[in-house]
Amino acid sequence: MKLLTPVHWSWSALLLWLVLALPVSADVRLLVLGDSLSAGYGLDAGRAWVDQLTLSPQHDGDTVMVLNASISGETTAGGLSRLPTLLARHTPTHVLIALGANDGLRGLPLAAMRDNLRAMIALVREQGAQPLYAGIELPRNYGGPFIRAFRATQDQVAQDTEVPYLPFFLAPVALDTQLFQADGLHPTEAAQPLLAAYIGEWIQSVLDAK
Repeated sequence: MKLLTPVHWSWSALLLWLVLALPVSADVRLLVLGDSLSAGYGLDAGRAWVDQLTLSPQHDGDTVMVLNASISGETTAGGLSRLPTLLARHTPTHVLIALGANDGLRGLPLAAMRDNLRAMIALVREQGAQPLYAGIELPRNYGGPFIRAFRATQDQVAQDTEVPYLPFFLAPVALDTQLFQADGLHPTEAAQPLLAAYIGEWIQSVLDAK
């Protein structure tokens, strides 16, 4: 088996590794834990909405850093398994959990999704960081009963944990089919600035409320 050495890495892959591997220092360190919707599936590197977030510091002289730990295909179980390492490595001040879509698309048990989300929120708080939670809607072809149960599960987690909650983070683009890739699930590059503005405004409101 041939081992991968740094000379075989693309510059974008090497840069991503450096960002995720090295400790960072900033007054606000926002870690985004999501799936392909946040990782920029189907887009060039650096084009996802997370990369385009513009957040203002709370005080003059403060610095803000956004770290994207999203992985395509990630479930709430996968996010929960990775979270302790991410918290220890990056010591974020805020963690945005944007997971659950793949649980729903794969028909995984909603009770497990609920427990995983609660556990992640608790872990973030145990580390002294502020959790935030961004929910999602399932495609209409998943059937009314399951769609409603999926939505209710997310709403219940937010209510029970009293976490800052954005119910549907794709809301500004959801009704425009031209803003989605051919699979009908992943937003296009043109949709990313709209998502960055919408989600960024909400995150900023959380930061300003502290």
